[in-house]
Amino acid sequence: MNKKDDNVVIFGMENSKKLANEIGEYLGREVLPVQKITFADGEQLLYSDTTVRNKTVFIICNTSKPVNDNLMGLLIFIDSLKRASAKRIICVMTYYGYARQDRKASGRQPITAKLVADLLEASGANKVITIDLHNPSIQGFFEIPVDDLRGQFIFSSELRNRKENFVIVSPDHGGAVRARQLSELLNTGEQIAIIDKRRTAPNVSEIMGVLGNVKGKNVVIYDDIIDTGGTIIHAAEALKAQGAIKVIIAATHGLFSKGFDMFENNPIIDEVIITNSIDHSELSHYSKLKELSMAQFLGMVIQANIKNTSITEIYDAYSQGN
Repeated sequence: MNKKDDNVVIFGMENSKKLANEIGEYLGREVLPVQKITFADGEQLLYSDTTVRNKTVFIICNTSKPVNDNLMGLLIFIDSLKRASAKRIICVMTYYGYARQDRKASGRQPITAKLVADLLEASGANKVITIDLHNPSIQGFFEIPVDDLRGQFIFSSELRNRKENFVIVSPDHGGAVRARQLSELLNTGEQIAIIDKRRTAPNVSEIMGVLGNVKGKNVVIYDDIIDTGGTIIHAAEALKAQGAIKVIIAATHGLFSKGFDMFENNPIIDEVIITNSIDHSELSHYSKLKELSMAQFLGMVIQANIKNTSITEIYDAYSQGN
C-alpha cells in the first residue's frame, strides 16, 4: 500500500455491512463501522471514531427500506465527515431510493429524485457512485460527478457461465436498451423481446402483449427493480403463454415489498436472480432465489477511483469474460 492509498478510508453503513466487508476483502482494506447513537425521541447521531482529516472517504451505503431512516442517517454521516475536514466524500450508493420519482407524472407532484440529489450535495458529498439508476437522466440532477454503473456486466458473467442461450426480455418499452445491452454482452445471437404493458396505477399494470419470438426459448426477464412483483409475474405468465420454456427473472435491486413467497410458490417462475445491492439475508432460505455479489465489481470501481484510472477498462474486462 503506497502513501497515497494511506489517505483513503472506507466506511460501511449499518444496512450495507455485509457487502462493505466483501468489498474490503477484495481490496485488502479494513472497512470501518459507522458509530451511531439513537436518542429517546428517535434522533440519530452518526460519526467516525477514526480521523478523516484530508482523506478521501468512501461510504458503502444504500437507501432501501426504511428509506427515510436510511437516507437521513446517510446525510447526517456525510455532514459529520465534512465537518471533520474530510478531503473528499464519495458515496457508493448501491441502491438510490426515490429514483422512481424522477418527473412530475401529474400536476402538483414533487420530483423527489432531484430533492435527494440536492440533499446529498448540500450535506457534503463530492461524488456519487451508484448502479442501475431507474432513469439514467437522474445523473443530470447533480452538480457533482455521478458514476451510474451498469448491472448488466454482473449478470452477463453469471448467465455466460451457464452455457445456455437466452432471449433477454424487457418488461416494458423503457427497459429495451438495458435488455439489448445484456443480450449483446452474452453474444448468443438471440433477439430481445419486449413486454407491451400499460401502467394503470403505481405498482399496477396491464399486459397488452409480447413483442418478439419466445416460443421454445429460455427467457430472462431483465429489469432494474423488483418491488411488489405483481407486474413482472404477469409478464412471466404472458411469456409462458407464448411458448417460453424456462422463465428466469433477473433484477439488480430486489425490494420484494410483498415478500418472496409469490415467486417461490409460482410454478411458472424457474429462478429469480438479484444482486446484493440490498441485504437479503432474511431471504437466504428460498430455493428459487440466487444472489450475485457486486463486491468485486464495486471493488474494481473503487480502486479505479483511488488510482484515477478508467472505469471503461473494467467494463471491457467483464465484456471479455475476465
